[in-house]
Amino acid sequence: MTQTLADMIATRRHFIKVSATAAGALGLAVKWNNLFAENTVKPLRILILGGTGFTGPFQIKYALSRGHKVTVFNRGKTHPSELPKEVEQLIGDRNGQLEALKGKQWDVCIDNPTTLPAWVRDAAQILKGKVGRYVFISTISVYADTSTGPDENAPLAKYEGADPFKETLEAMKASGYKTYGPLKALSEQETQKWFPDKSLIIRPGLIVGPRDETDRFTYWPVRIDRGGEVLAPGNPSDPVQFIDGRDLAEWTIRMVEKGETGIYNATGPAKELGIGGMLDGIKGALNSNATFAWADGEFLKQQKVEAWSDMPVWAGDELGMSHTNISRALAEGLTFRSLADTARDSLAWFNAQKSERQAKLRAGLTPEREAEVLAALHKQGGMTKRE
Repeated sequence: MTQTLADMIATRRHFIKVSATAAGALGLAVKWNNLFAENTVKPLRILILGGTGFTGPFQIKYALSRGHKVTVFNRGKTHPSELPKEVEQLIGDRNGQLEALKGKQWDVCIDNPTTLPAWVRDAAQILKGKVGRYVFISTISVYADTSTGPDENAPLAKYEGADPFKETLEAMKASGYKTYGPLKALSEQETQKWFPDKSLIIRPGLIVGPRDETDRFTYWPVRIDRGGEVLAPGNPSDPVQFIDGRDLAEWTIRMVEKGETGIYNATGPAKELGIGGMLDGIKGALNSNATFAWADGEFLKQQKVEAWSDMPVWAGDELGMSHTNISRALAEGLTFRSLADTARDSLAWFNAQKSERQAKLRAGLTPEREAEVLAALHKQGGMTKRE
């Protein structure tokens, strides 16, 4: 039978309608399946070493919301009143006071605060055979060379001291934190030694957001919210990387739920961001009237303005560390909230602190010092100004 043009059009319309209906049904099915999966996560017994500092409370909140049972082990000195009533708290100290961990079992242990390999060793001697998996929160500072943007297989920093198992936090601080990365690398190795095939090692970059006591990101929302002319470092296209502590915490719990092991870099955002884009994004989020006076790296060195500490987030001559490869983590579902949310929430958290805490930021330039550097920049005539 010969099909008329009208018949062909009608048939095509019917096909499109049926296809759309089927696609909609499939999409709905996928949505319901995902929702069902979210609501049927197997409840886990999770031990968190630390848990009351920066990311720990976010891990706890998210884990409880997904039906897990949480125990924390710490000294009971940092924000103890903030612990939800559902959380079991064990009191002790990583420096030899671990008795509270004995005689108990958990599905997984998340080790947040460890810098010293002795801490992993001592905990492992008690927890081996008592936890199904061990999650060690490390750092991208473990890499020997960050100039080219390391992936998880890059060589690690070497410890050059006498006995790493006799190291103390006080000695590490006295070294200017030069041993921080090497000691973290040895702590990773200790994790793998005691929990072979049962360890998950997560290497975050700069962790930011509410509860960050270092102010290494918070400086920028606070300064930009104040408005006026803001000293900005380097070139606007210089890359920056950071991760909101809430995104890190929630992804860690999801990785635990999936039973993942291995090593993952964890920083962000998903797509490359320049320092200019970061500052513009913060300005937009806060509806600020700030303008940016850009000073190149050489000028900042002359003024003894240092990357990372005086100009937080910006890595200066070590921009390679802001190219850390996160493809493995992205493939495993690492997601990021918006820069605007992180900026607004960081500022709100800081403004809620006591006045003496707000009086002095722990990173960045003081207003007086920034004014001096801006005056020198104007005098030299070397700045690039952006609204």
